[in-house]
Amino acid sequence: MELWNHSAIPNFILSGLFSYTPHDFLLFSLILLASIAALAGNILFLLLIQADVRLHIPMYFFLGQLSVMDLTMICTVVPKMAANFLSGTKTISPGACGAQIFLVVMVGGAECFLLAVMAYDRYVAVCRPLRYPVLMNWKVCSGMVIASWIGGMTDSVIDVGMVFSFPYCSSREVNHFFCEVPALLRLSCADASLFEDLIYACCVVMLLLPLGVIVTSYARVLTAVMRMPSTEGKQKALTTCSSHLVVVGLYYGGAIFSYMQRASSRTPAGDRATSIFYTILTPMLNPLIYSLRNKEVSRALKKMMGTWVI
Repeated sequence: MELWNHSAIPNFILSGLFSYTPHDFLLFSLILLASIAALAGNILFLLLIQADVRLHIPMYFFLGQLSVMDLTMICTVVPKMAANFLSGTKTISPGACGAQIFLVVMVGGAECFLLAVMAYDRYVAVCRPLRYPVLMNWKVCSGMVIASWIGGMTDSVIDVGMVFSFPYCSSREVNHFFCEVPALLRLSCADASLFEDLIYACCVVMLLLPLGVIVTSYARVLTAVMRMPSTEGKQKALTTCSSHLVVVGLYYGGAIFSYMQRASSRTPAGDRATSIFYTILTPMLNPLIYSLRNKEVSRALKKMMGTWVI
């Protein structure tokens, strides 16, 4: 394939996120620390889920998949950004650029579907507790996770194939810190308006349909929680669901702003700022959000720390 033949297509140039002023060195350090915190937090979360049998339930199975997605996103974007900044080089090969697009779109799409699956899981747990073992057995949970990954992968294959079908005959400088579909389309010397309409239609499927499932699920959960006679039951359900809703708000806010704007209303600076939000900050915050006020995770962490001390 021509995409992977580095001699057939000239390298792209990533303008990056920072220049080389003292202020930008400080900002780069903060971004790097946030990325390291995201890696450490998600790896620790996966280890906790694996080590404690009490966390071997569907909710934490889905959270583990969310951590895998966050780790993939961080490892796809940050190393190349950091290497380019520290070395002073800004080039990226077409193959590496295509790989970044593929992984970012795949993980982004899969996470949209996974968040909808997690919302449905909470709906069944709260509103259909007696049928929960049947409706959310391991076969069903595994099938929904696999379907989420397949949905994201399908979208990424379409995006990579279409993006590299356009000719890039003028500037090769991508005004971004990684290869993202809208940033590359700006460089095309062909009319990409039809593909932009296709992206918009895909976003309706990948973003708005799962968001509709999430809103419907949590609306029913909230109604059921308000009817609970037990104050402790209400508090536990609200604590769990509020954590999920915070993650949904953070992720969908950035994704909708990034991918559902028309090209005429987009700016490179806005795209870069939004991308930091969902590629670095959200993966860093997810483990914190799901561990705060979560007694099961706190108990598992204390148990692991006690094992290490001994």
